[in-house]
Amino acid sequence: MGDTAKDIGIDLGTANTIVYARGKGIVLNEPSVVAVQAGSGTALAVGREARDTIGRTPGSITAIRPLKGGAISDYRAAEEMIRHFVRKAVPGRNPRTRMVLCVPSGITPVEQRAIVQAAERVGARTVHLVDEPMAAAMGAGLPVSKAHGSMVVDIGGGTTEVAVISLGGIVAAWSLRVGGDRLDEAIADHVRKEHGLLIGERTAEAVKLAIGSACPVPEDPDLEHRTFAVGGREKIPGGLPHTLELSAAEVRAALDESCEAVVTAVKSTLEECPPELADDVMEHGIVLTGGGALLPGLDLRIAAGAGIPVFVADDPMDCVALGTGKCVENFDALEDFLADW
Repeated sequence: MGDTAKDIGIDLGTANTIVYARGKGIVLNEPSVVAVQAGSGTALAVGREARDTIGRTPGSITAIRPLKGGAISDYRAAEEMIRHFVRKAVPGRNPRTRMVLCVPSGITPVEQRAIVQAAERVGARTVHLVDEPMAAAMGAGLPVSKAHGSMVVDIGGGTTEVAVISLGGIVAAWSLRVGGDRLDEAIADHVRKEHGLLIGERTAEAVKLAIGSACPVPEDPDLEHRTFAVGGREKIPGGLPHTLELSAAEVRAALDESCEAVVTAVKSTLEECPPELADDVMEHGIVLTGGGALLPGLDLRIAAGAGIPVFVADDPMDCVALGTGKCVENFDALEDFLADW
């Protein structure tokens, strides 16, 4: 296969992009954001530096998230972002790289082709795709190759991927465009509608991380009494800056619809699953991965809704990247898990 030292796996996420280099492990984890010059479209900053400009840019600069719902929404910005991350992860003048890219199971062939073309244009020698729930399950250490039903729920920034896996294949799956970004939007919408205050996405994310939850958490009873001060601008014409206190219960109510959508997706996937595999899932439980798995109480809410034990994976935010990395490290053995282009 030639020089494999530069083989990389990329978890091209809506919120963050993680790059795994063969023999080195995870070498890059940065926000999937590009700051571009208005009019020319020239990229001025990528990744962490670009994310710091969100909500703070002058009119001549726009902060862009090139992916929405796991698919490329701005092709030029996405290509520039991938090129920047690859050069940063694999510096120097290197041979063309073999890439394994993770994609949501629900994206269309056209969306897949856009991701592959972007990778090829930045120098990929060959491009291989792996379904996000498969990568998440591998990264979480589930026995994906065995005749045994394993269920994974990967909640990323743009999508939630639910899948039951057995014998190296996805037997039943459900993909919905609900993730961390939707949770942030729900909080911002609630504050706007109920309090007439406009807040930015970074403020909404800070609220979610500080006092967000999917249901009451017995292990953290103090959460119920916490509040968080948010600053924004009044919605009325000529509105001035204003600050208000949000309670944990109020934020939970704002997140309720999105959390229930995840529970419904889990139940729908189980309904499509063969009885034997459903019995395996009932016995061994469901594993949560992705950043959304860290939302307090989400595991309890899914367990109550599905009637099945739910566990949060170790290092849930890195599971997809680690699973993609396993494909890079053991390419010949795991080639059947990949789609070639």
